Amino acid sequence: MIPVFLLLWIGSAVLLVREKRAVRLIIILGVYSLISAVCFFLLAAPDIAMAEVVVSAFSTILFIVCFEKYYSNVAPDRKPRRKARAGSRLIPLAFTVILAAAVILLIPEQAPPTYLKDLYMSRFSGEIGGENAVTAIYLGYRMYDTLFEALMLLVSIVAVVHLSHHDDEAVSVETPSGVSDSNIVGVTIRVLCPVLLLLSVYLVANGHISPGGGFHGGVVAAAFFVCRYMIYGITDMRINNVLVMEKIVYLVIVVFSVYFIILGAHSYLPIPKGIFLTVMNLLLGIKVACGFFIVFYRFIAFERR
Repeated sequence: MIPVFLLLWIGSAVLLVREKRAVRLIIILGVYSLISAVCFFLLAAPDIAMAEVVVSAFSTILFIVCFEKYYSNVAPDRKPRRKARAGSRLIPLAFTVILAAAVILLIPEQAPPTYLKDLYMSRFSGEIGGENAVTAIYLGYRMYDTLFEALMLLVSIVAVVHLSHHDDEAVSVETPSGVSDSNIVGVTIRVLCPVLLLLSVYLVANGHISPGGGFHGGVVAAAFFVCRYMIYGITDMRINNVLVMEKIVYLVIVVFSVYFIILGAHSYLPIPKGIFLTVMNLLLGIKVACGFFIVFYRFIAFERR
């Protein structure tokens, strides 16, 4: 089954690269993310699959809203784009699928080296703590990667804020989302909001012993604020305060990780490993929630005015 999904993964990636129409790109990107999540799950990485699913759902909704907003403002006399021939898309896709099938099916399967995997699996519980090997790896053995990934997210959010069309820090008058006009949708979202909040807390608090963690909990918390916006609006939110909070949390993450992991100072000030992992997941969850909320705030609340 894995070779089949790997072929679909490659084929969707080729379509994603070659497609030029925005509406088709959004659809193909959603399909690509879904196939990616399935591949991650089949390759024994449920945490990564969960992260792919939640990020895909968040980004797909954001892309659809931005697409609708952009094309609703495009002039009607805009010249139509020349249609590409169907063969120009199918030929490279077919060639890629055939080549990938040949590589996967014709090359004899060999057992990959498992030295690093065996090393992690035998030592992570005692050295890092918890029962989730994925959390132990990115919060212990690969802490440098985690720090730079968090830094890249922070840089991206700062770029979104400074390159946005509006310079305001808060929205005083916003366009209603229209969701509250539907009784069914309104009641559903009101019921869903506390569930999302509880799920976020659960993912953060149990990320070291079960699939989840700070990133997953942060995205779910951002989804909670998105649902809150659909019902109540976010005119009472100031984006600059959220950005400052994200910067402060990132600074605390760096200091905390450098002191206890990189410098090995935990031997002088020992703390339970479960507490360390929970605190790190909490900090990462707050940072990720702030980042995704700022992106949504800028592209939805500001641009809908």
